[in-house]
Amino acid sequence: MSQDNSILSLLNIKDENIEISQVENQIRYVGGEKRIIKVLHGRLTYRLTRCPQCGFRSIVKNGTRLTKLRVTSLTGQETRLHLRKQRYLCRNCGQTCGAHTPIVTPNHSITNQVRIRINELARNSLTAEMIAKLVGVSPTSVQRTIYTGRKAFLEHRRLPKILCFDEFRSVHSTFSFICIDAQTHNLVTLLPDRLTKHIVDYFLNQYSLAERQAVEAVTMDLNAQYQHFIHRIFPNAEIIIDRFHIVQLAGRALDQARLAILHELSDHRCRHYKMLKSQWRLFHRNESQLNSQRKQFKRGLNEYLTDQEVVDTITDQFPDFKRVYTSYQTILHAIQEGDTAALKALINHYQPIQSEMDTVISTFRKNWQGIKNACCYQYSNGPLEGIIRKIKQLKRGCFGFKNLAHLFIRIKLIHA
Repeated sequence: MSQDNSILSLLNIKDENIEISQVENQIRYVGGEKRIIKVLHGRLTYRLTRCPQCGFRSIVKNGTRLTKLRVTSLTGQETRLHLRKQRYLCRNCGQTCGAHTPIVTPNHSITNQVRIRINELARNSLTAEMIAKLVGVSPTSVQRTIYTGRKAFLEHRRLPKILCFDEFRSVHSTFSFICIDAQTHNLVTLLPDRLTKHIVDYFLNQYSLAERQAVEAVTMDLNAQYQHFIHRIFPNAEIIIDRFHIVQLAGRALDQARLAILHELSDHRCRHYKMLKSQWRLFHRNESQLNSQRKQFKRGLNEYLTDQEVVDTITDQFPDFKRVYTSYQTILHAIQEGDTAALKALINHYQPIQSEMDTVISTFRKNWQGIKNACCYQYSNGPLEGIIRKIKQLKRGCFGFKNLAHLFIRIKLIHA
């Protein structure tokens, strides 16, 4: 009995009515592949005094029934428990019944431990086929375990004070709306599309005016669609533009100015072309972090130069690029340090130079309040971008989804 207890303890089976009689290895061929399966032979029996149907004390044992259960394994080897369950016969009503164990749902062959293991692996963005190989069940059983009894859409829950808005590509090249709590990073809602009407209707119907008035801020990217209806839904909310998207927009303008110079230079072997081509990362770095003392070998240039010398050489040669570079550095410094005065001065005194930076400054003027709040508040869309990154990884691993409900269930499992 002590050996039986040790085996059951290793498998985390806590039913004292199960006795293990034999452990063996069996060879099976699945799809032409040879597999060695660990098989445990056991017996489930206990004393039953009354009939579950009529309640009389007329129960006698009536043989056993073999049930093949999938159980978890410590070594990763596929493990089965061939359990002979005791059958009982009532001499009064003639009904039969069998012994039950809490490790498995009645009339099922997949134990509760395996179901828990399937859900844990699903949270790691694994595909159904990969999970099936790891736990030793079929992909159909994995899908049934994951999707049965779960709701795709989130239930009504308390509305947080700080929200994050964004969208992601879901199924059939459509975009779905996602909202999370900026403080706890918990999912608030998932909507099938990002249409303004559906987003507005959801929040107006699900939450009262008092709940919506309690929302203090909403973080988002530079998508103008959300800004049009934010104050309609949340009258007291501040709009916070994500800092990453602000710097990214300015960085793209800097890259456009750099590429314009590269297209104008006909000599691809000249020193300036090589600097702009191979050392482009230096122009995106904060000016205070540029090395101005130690010379390093610059690949692509085959020279020993400091970072500051590379930047100064290009900005001295191309005055228009210097203005774009200076504007970018001002934006980068203001966002990192929270200097709204410097950013406001740049927007007010900026002179157009027929470059992409003109569009950036114009966008900043239109969204000034949200950009100002980005410097004043610590909240951002970073946690939401991380969730979207996991969603992309899930879709890539599963080769996309056709069923939107299944995708939403997997997203909820990942974020559980």
